[in-house]
Amino acid sequence: MNQDQSHFNRRTVLQTAAGLSLAGLAGCLNGGGETGDGTTTANDDPDGQAVLSRVAVEETTLVVELGSEAEVDQVNLIQPNGELFGRRDVVAGVRQVSFEIGTAYDPGEYRVLAVQGEDTLDETSLEVRPELEIVDVGLFRNNPDKPWDEVYGESETNRIKDSEAFVLVHNSGTGPDAVISLRFSGDVPNPVENPRNEGLYEVDEVVIPAGETRDVYSNSLPFSAKIGDDAMGCSVDTNAGMFSAHVGSSVSGDELSKEFNIEYSGSDTMTDCKVTINEV
Repeated sequence: MNQDQSHFNRRTVLQTAAGLSLAGLAGCLNGGGETGDGTTTANDDPDGQAVLSRVAVEETTLVVELGSEAEVDQVNLIQPNGELFGRRDVVAGVRQVSFEIGTAYDPGEYRVLAVQGEDTLDETSLEVRPELEIVDVGLFRNNPDKPWDEVYGESETNRIKDSEAFVLVHNSGTGPDAVISLRFSGDVPNPVENPRNEGLYEVDEVVIPAGETRDVYSNSLPFSAKIGDDAMGCSVDTNAGMFSAHVGSSVSGDELSKEFNIEYSGSDTMTDCKVTINEV
């Protein structure tokens, strides 16, 4: 399980260092397509005859493979704004170089240039742009097989497991992203506007590679005992309402939200309450 977060302005530092750490970038590259392993490639040349034989984003790294006969001095990576992201010198006999690009990059089209002396021998490009979406919200009582003890610790789970929640987030874009905040609003027993650690449990961010899905665990006890007269709690009969989950994105800096219907029934206390969550 990958988890993550931290949202100060890292772009300048990481770009200057030519590195950012991401998980699973997949890009739409000129002349390329899906490889079936979660990556997208440019100039995917199985015979290795092209200068830029293969360019792909794998996990946190943009990988450039050179053809077996290529004589290249340097590989340059250009950002969407036209500025140099980084360069890699190519030592004799080396056929692969890489760039760490991370979760503070500027989304858009990146260009890869193979250079010899003053000449550009080959060039290709790839679109690196994430798109996060909230898929589901889950509680321990409905999802006991999740690694609750691993996340919260065995000594705490008796109290916390029934109070916390996880949000399932999918990245349907072509570049990685990271969830850097999590909060709940609406008809939950303990809605917290500004939760500690941005609402993430014991992590700074949860990295989500392109095409993949991650669980993001909460840190605000949203389903604890009812807090405040306006909050919704459990009932022997049924209390029904609606709540929203909100997650913040590292790459875009935006917060995305999704609404869910919720019902509480079977008890006056949250510990024994039956909680049913469905998409709106």
